[in-house]
Amino acid sequence: MDLIIKPTELCNFKCTFCSSTKISDNKSDLLTHEQIFRFLERFPYTKTIIVNGGDPLMLEPDYYWRIIDWLDEKEYDTSIALTTNLWPFYKKPKKWAPLFNNDRVGVTTSFNYGDGRLKGDFSLFTVEDFWKCSDAMLEHVGYRPDFIAVMTDMNDYAAMKNVELAVEMSNGQEPQGTLHDLNREKVGVECKLNYAMSSGDQDRPYLLSKIYKTYVDIWEAGLAPWEFNTRQMMQRLTQGNTTCPQNRKCDEGIRTLQPSGDYYSCGAFGDDREQPIDFEYEMNGGFATPLQDNLDLASMKKSCYTCPMFEICNGCRKTIKDFKRHNVVEAHCRLMKTIAPKILKANGLDLEVTPYVNEAK
Repeated sequence: MDLIIKPTELCNFKCTFCSSTKISDNKSDLLTHEQIFRFLERFPYTKTIIVNGGDPLMLEPDYYWRIIDWLDEKEYDTSIALTTNLWPFYKKPKKWAPLFNNDRVGVTTSFNYGDGRLKGDFSLFTVEDFWKCSDAMLEHVGYRPDFIAVMTDMNDYAAMKNVELAVEMSNGQEPQGTLHDLNREKVGVECKLNYAMSSGDQDRPYLLSKIYKTYVDIWEAGLAPWEFNTRQMMQRLTQGNTTCPQNRKCDEGIRTLQPSGDYYSCGAFGDDREQPIDFEYEMNGGFATPLQDNLDLASMKKSCYTCPMFEICNGCRKTIKDFKRHNVVEAHCRLMKTIAPKILKANGLDLEVTPYVNEAK
């Protein structure tokens, strides 16, 4: 089990594509430690606490030290993964460096080229700003953090530049090792190109097929070692059940707690505040799988069940919901059929692509 926590909706950035701007009725809501600790007692083998937001650094370090102290006292093996824009860290590195250097803590950040990633004064978060944050991490924590880039229709022209930036930050070395793998030093910087879902300030979803076209381009350019999702694509059809959001049983292995105390089996559905789980029900021994139990989220189309791309296109139930709601299933499917042969090749499979069927007629 992994746990996503969104302690606060507050953020020092004003990104135009942000999905987490409506996760609470009150901006001042704060996720209580009591709920976190109750969850961990119910699921003591929780591998990772993934901290999203808002931005985690809108809270004081003491918020996270209290979690670490509790984990140390209980002798749990749980690690903490913070995802932050790092701007507050760059401004006051000594405030955050002790936390970031704790053995339980790993830090991932975010950047993408384009005009959508804005600081609190609505000025652009530039690549120069990003280098400053990365340099500060290298100086005070000892590594350059991996970063997430969110693709939209407004910035996908620069998708490849994000991966090339990861190569530059890695000095050409292929990323390897993890922050919590004591046998391997973390080397290099990995980029993770995510597609924007329809939540919060992001009105419409980015087509999954468009970002897979980018993954194919990355694979063909030999840059897969520096891009997380491209490598997932290259094994998705042969191994299955890779990292969320491409895991069809994700609500068996992940939970989300939000500032108001809302509880979900998926962070993306939590952004929409849909498909909630009764917290008390699970804390008292129950277990819910609301996404798997919703037949409308099983597939985009009937013809998907005979298509070799099924695990790709229907791997994320939030994507299924978004595409049906915004009536873009057919546009996605048409493009996916054109790139499917290359995805099959990347997986080492010699299969025929089934013909496109327009089910909207």
